[in-house]
Parts: sequence; structure tokens; C-alpha cells
Amino acid sequence: MAGAHETLSVRHYGASPGSHAHDHFQILLGLEGVLELEVDGRGRRIGQGDGMVITPGQRHDFESVAGAQCLVLDSSDPDWARLDRSVPLPQTLPLARYLASACSTGLARARLMGPALLLEAWAPPAGAKRVRRTIDWATLQVWARQAAGGPMSVAELAARAHLSPAQFTERCRRELGLSPMAWLRGLRLDHARHLRAQGLPVAEVARRCGYRSPSALTAALRRDGGPTPLNIDD
Repeated sequence: MAGAHETLSVRHYGASPGSHAHDHFQILLGLEGVLELEVDGRGRRIGQGDGMVITPGQRHDFESVAGAQCLVLDSSDPDWARLDRSVPLPQTLPLARYLASACSTGLARARLMGPALLLEAWAPPAGAKRVRRTIDWATLQVWARQAAGGPMSVAELAARAHLSPAQFTERCRRELGLSPMAWLRGLRLDHARHLRAQGLPVAEVARRCGYRSPSALTAALRRDGGPTPLNIDD
């Protein structure tokens, strides 16, 4: 909107400075870490890819125990009023990362156009249909099995699907009926059974599937209730 005052920046959050309010919209998009917010007495968490629109006059406080980084837009554009209860679409995170880079490297044109691009990416114009990103579960499953030997977080799975952790968790529960970590645990156990059936020693199977010891893998298989053709002595 012509005449709107807008400032784009990357901010680092830590200890709480105390509650305050602004006379403009403040748009937050999580880049790293988790930011705990309290807005008008209601709690909210902003992780990677999550976002929130704080409207003028709303008292808010924030804190991040381990530190958090957000792309922040301070704006007087009234078009943000219609998005105060919405969440950003998946394509907003790649844009936010690009704009964060522009802020740090001084790309003036990107910073100038950034607020309008962010508004457009956050939600389509009125009347436009929101397109839900399709998750290629088969491809994600192949990647997760290949990476099974190391630690893996919901954020890493979500990034592969180009979603925020919150969006990925909701889609996983809706489409598969499982939490992301329960889905991942099932993949690792199925992979362990497959490797064991090929004759690999239990210690090697445990290493490839991300378990700290053969006995830990055996215990996980027993809890899972499936066949456990494992002898930790071999």
C-alpha cells in the first residue's frame, strides 16, 4: 500500500525485556530456534517457518531460553489486519530466508520489495484458493531410511517437505495417523528387521538404524510388538 511505513530486519531474541505494545503491525517469521510469545495473555510458540501477526496495541512479551532468530517486519500497511489470525503458507519460509540474507548483505532492492512480497506470500489475495502442498511420503521415507543412522528432528523432516515443523506435524497426524517421531521410529524398526533378515550382525543393524546399542534395538523391537529375530550375542 502506498504510503505505508515498513521496516524489515533480522532480530535475535533471548531473555524477556518485559511486555510492550506498538502502534503498528509487527510480523514475525521464525528462522532459527524457538521463540515463546505471550500476546494479550495468550501463549504462542514460533519455530522455524512459523509466523504471527501482532496487531497495533496488542501487549506482548517474548523469551527464548536457547536463543531464537526471526525475520521481523514493522508495518503500518492495513492489509495485515486481515491476516492477524492466519498462519503463513509454506512458500513463505524460503522467501523469509532470502529476505534475511538481503538484510545482512545490504540488498536494497530486495529489502524495498520485501514487505509486499511477504504479504503476498503469507496468504493469497482475497478470493484466491489456498493450495495445499503435497507431501511425497514415499520419497521422504527413502531419505529418512538413508539417514537413519544419525539423529533426526521434526524440523529436519519438515524442511525436506518444505513445511514448518508445526505444519508438518499436523499433516503427518492427519495423513498417516501418527506423530512425526512415531512415523520415523516405525521406519527405523522396519529397516532394522529388513537388514537383520539379510544376515547383518545385530551391532551393525543398531548402528545403521540409529540405536545406541544392540540391546536398545532389541528392546525397541519388543515394545513395537513385531517379530524380533535378533540375538544380541551374534
